[in-house]
Amino acid sequence: MMSTSSARPARRAELLAAGAATVTVVLWASAFVSIRSAGAEYSPGALALGRLLVGALVLGGICLVRREGLPPRAAWPGIAISGLLWFGFYSVVLNWGEQQVDAGTAALVVNIGPILMALLAARVLGDPMPPRLLAGMAVSFAGAVTVGLSMSGGGGSSLLGVVLCLLAAIGYAGGAVAQKPALGHASALQVTTFGCLVGAVLCLPFAGQLIGDLADASLSATLNMVYLGVFSLALAFTTWAYALARTTASRMGATTYAVPALVVLMSWLTLGEVPGLLTLAGGALCLAGVAVSRSRARAARVVAGVPQPEQTRESA
Repeated sequence: MMSTSSARPARRAELLAAGAATVTVVLWASAFVSIRSAGAEYSPGALALGRLLVGALVLGGICLVRREGLPPRAAWPGIAISGLLWFGFYSVVLNWGEQQVDAGTAALVVNIGPILMALLAARVLGDPMPPRLLAGMAVSFAGAVTVGLSMSGGGGSSLLGVVLCLLAAIGYAGGAVAQKPALGHASALQVTTFGCLVGAVLCLPFAGQLIGDLADASLSATLNMVYLGVFSLALAFTTWAYALARTTASRMGATTYAVPALVVLMSWLTLGEVPGLLTLAGGALCLAGVAVSRSRARAARVVAGVPQPEQTRESA
């Protein structure tokens, strides 16, 4: 009876973390569509700054209402590094890269990030690399390659675009790993808010471009920028940080392999681009790999009928 009651809070925490990760993945997938749309009328730096300013306003308002205050000093190194690499650098080079390559190629290259994240987290944070995680990452990466190859046959790729998306993947991996220690000292909302502020400050040199683009951009492009700030940044990065605080960076990175599959689906529904069989097969592989990477062997879940705290935490 005691083992059953003690398992319920752990199971609830696991479900909440999985739900938060799902929200993040869906909103990040939608960002690929919005970036391509807004990027037709906003320069990469201006779009990054506008998105970050909107996100900072939303997150700052929530922090004031909740009276979160400043993060502890110990959290600032991770916040500063994630703000520099992920919120700032990643935003600019991804926006630029998506002006050079099609969505499939961008999703493929950026999704090298989870592999880099897993390797970096194992090296820096000592994250475990269980066989199921490695197998799931391999399956998902094969799916991402399939999606990219199936969608990049129109000649829209360029060497510059691929290099920019690769740089974005490196910034994403480094920023995400840097966030993990900060979440041990500050809340997910604090880490996200102040990381966003760091990124916005770094992008201030693009303020002149943003003012000029705002004057000329259509309402649709500006609304896409606002959407990127409110949902795919403020909300999605907060749910990411919440889930990351309750699992390993490697496992969270593997979860984002579902993004290319969702990009295909969203492009189909919003842009009328009907995916081919190869694209659908690649999307199915992405999702299957995520399922494998987040699964656990029965023996790891229960030892003598009692859930193990460390194992439960890793799989949340």
